[in-house]
Amino acid sequence: MSTLADQSTYKPVKFSETVITELMIPSYSNFGGKIHGGILLSLMDKVAYVCAAKHAGNYCVTASIDTVDFLQPVEVGELVSLMASVNYVGKTSLMVGIRVISENIKTNVVKHTNTSYFTMVAKDEQNNPVQIPGLILENKDQVRRFIEARRRKEIKQNYKQELADITIPADFEQCKQLLANERCAVMS
Repeated sequence: MSTLADQSTYKPVKFSETVITELMIPSYSNFGGKIHGGILLSLMDKVAYVCAAKHAGNYCVTASIDTVDFLQPVEVGELVSLMASVNYVGKTSLMVGIRVISENIKTNVVKHTNTSYFTMVAKDEQNNPVQIPGLILENKDQVRRFIEARRRKEIKQNYKQELADITIPADFEQCKQLLANERCAVMS
């Protein structure tokens, strides 16, 4: 891509940046009084969709989620803000980076609770993948995020191949030996 990108085939990151903020209410909490991880995942999926659909100009579906680490608990009464931006684009898919923070509105304490990466695929009216615009990178952070996302995609492809290559010994005694130092009991 040249430095003078055609705006109809390329869009800047800022075009689709999205923030969703929501108050965490008691019905969102688990038995420990913290906000359910599933609530946060649902909100992350929403913000990823909005960000991806804005960039793609089409309906988008979640293809995968890379690492969801819950770094800090979220409490009832806190405001949760989810900040999403397109970090990487391929032909029909894009990776949306999401940063989640929570804010105690009484104490003004802000904490980073999650970072996650959603891969989204753009679809047309017939539910077929559709080509999406390229991405205009306007600063060093956006360039860094694009390169990191591309590397994350490569690692994920290698990981899938490694999973496909896992083999289990045919001999049951060999299987038992592999489990000798694990916290399990083989009863056969």
